Amino acid sequence: MSLIFAMCLFSLSMSISPGPVNMIALSTGVNYGFRRAMPFVSGATIGFSILLFAVGLGINGLGSGLEKASSYTSQFFLLLKYAGALFIAYTGFKIITSNSEIKTQNTDLSSSFFHGFILQWLNPKAWIACISGVTAFNFQALNELTLFVSLYFIICYISVGSWALAGSRIAPVLSDTRKLRIFNILTGGILVIVALYLMFL
Repeated sequence: MSLIFAMCLFSLSMSISPGPVNMIALSTGVNYGFRRAMPFVSGATIGFSILLFAVGLGINGLGSGLEKASSYTSQFFLLLKYAGALFIAYTGFKIITSNSEIKTQNTDLSSSFFHGFILQWLNPKAWIACISGVTAFNFQALNELTLFVSLYFIICYISVGSWALAGSRIAPVLSDTRKLRIFNILTGGILVIVALYLMFL
């Protein structure tokens, strides 16, 4: 039971903390409402869960973890850093330049299932969460990894969804076009700053 509690605590701390995915969920909730933000939330949660499971299988397959493949992983993470930073910056730019009106009919790329899914695979924070979680718990059997992924899926879904819900709840406050414009500039700007930080880290 203590192991399950530790898994849940780790999953919650990594899922609920601010990051590119949660900032986009917040912005999507504000601009489109909670229901229309759910495809993004679902995509992000499923994308992360598949990534976590794949990383878990990969690390277990390597035996001693990532050490044996350090040269390959360093090149991979360098590529991931730049690709992820560019994608996050692009998303931030799309939010900054979006139409500053609460949308009720149409959605754009930032609220799609695909965007949420692919963002997790390009998000360095997601990779760090996967690798640190799998190595910290040092799973010895497939059922242990499956349990961890299942718990993480539920907690991640609730956590990212709560950001979208929070966005939908503050939307009435931002019903004024000027206020929404400021909000979009702030959230999009934060994503661009995060992208620049990742780029030059």
